Amino acid sequence: MTTFLLAFGALFSIVNPLSGAFIFFGATRELDPRVRSRVSRWVSIYAFSIVTASLYVGAYVLSFFGISIPVLRVAGGNHRRHVRLADVERARRHRAAPQRDPEPALHRCPAEPAGVLSAHHALTAGPGTISVAISLGAGRPRGSYAASLEFFIETLTAAALLSLLVYGFYRNSARLAGLIGATGTTIVVRLSAFLLFCIGIQVMWNGAAELLGTLPLGTAGTS
Repeated sequence: MTTFLLAFGALFSIVNPLSGAFIFFGATRELDPRVRSRVSRWVSIYAFSIVTASLYVGAYVLSFFGISIPVLRVAGGNHRRHVRLADVERARRHRAAPQRDPEPALHRCPAEPAGVLSAHHALTAGPGTISVAISLGAGRPRGSYAASLEFFIETLTAAALLSLLVYGFYRNSARLAGLIGATGTTIVVRLSAFLLFCIGIQVMWNGAAELLGTLPLGTAGTS
């Protein structure tokens, strides 16, 4: 259970589906509930696919291109910071825009690239989540089939549980927003966005600190 708790805790903290549900609702409130349900399902499927691919293949891809984990963390944290700010602005524009006839949205395919699916795919399983997943995958045990199988099962279970939570929270985002009201939703969205913005900064700082630790300061001083 140690690997499961480590993987689930790390992924849950960076994805944070509960706070993401309010941001998701702010950007999809004009959609029909059935469309919102389909969008949330596709977001959770994409999140599961990306997290599992990052866990088991990401480290090999980084090694092939010569990219280090610290560089990945800096890039992922910086991108997540920008995505959160852009998503809050998108939700604010949706709230300020006049209400339109929801009928066209009912027939809109949720997998269209121009839809909200692509935005929340990046929001839920963007570079920040990918960097955490690859970091977890890079620490997998080697040399023991039993240990590797245990790592695979526990991390796969963590990714599946996280995806189910994303689907559940996003699908019921309208109910969650209704429980706390419009003012409460606005407060939660802004606080959550700020918290996740800080998480992005922390991920970026961790990577930057590792990169700074590799600088040859000692040799520079003696030359």
